[in-house]
Amino acid sequence: MLAPSLTKNDTKARWLIGIFSVVVFALVSVLGRYHLTADLGFDIHIFATANAAINTIVAVLLVAALVAVKKQRYQQHKKMMIAALALSVLFLLSYVMHRLFAGEALFGDADHDGIVSAQELAVVGKTRVVYFVILSTHILLAGLTLPIILFTAYRGLTSEFAAHKKIARITWPLWFYVAVTGPVVYFMISPYYS
Repeated sequence: MLAPSLTKNDTKARWLIGIFSVVVFALVSVLGRYHLTADLGFDIHIFATANAAINTIVAVLLVAALVAVKKQRYQQHKKMMIAALALSVLFLLSYVMHRLFAGEALFGDADHDGIVSAQELAVVGKTRVVYFVILSTHILLAGLTLPIILFTAYRGLTSEFAAHKKIARITWPLWFYVAVTGPVVYFMISPYYS
């Protein structure tokens, strides 16, 4: 097993994880109310493409890290999980930029007029329901799993491996679902970017 990378301080960890999770949730919630119009000199949807790529890499890292820990390659597991965490922070920054400058796209709004007409609804049909089910579960689980992911990482970094393993059994499938559905949402909504 690995030596601790962090000194155990559960009270401080709870506060930091709680504050960070609340700030991220508030930031993402508020983003829907603001839209900045500025010519950045490039296609703002590059951020959405980057987000899909980042989520894909995170999903691959999660699988590779699971394989590594099953083979008792703990140092390799740790490095991949830290990389997944770092990429998730990069994703958050890119997500904020995209939402601020691109605004919100409507699934099915083929003519990009901000309204999904009856004709547009007829074209997308039940795919719109599938999209919203995937999107809503993705968003809900992304918000709920953030503090769980951070607590799981904390337990691993303080070498509390029994607690880390116990919570990771819940964290891993949730995080993996969020990482996989991110690119799915992107590919479904990207045709409706204006």
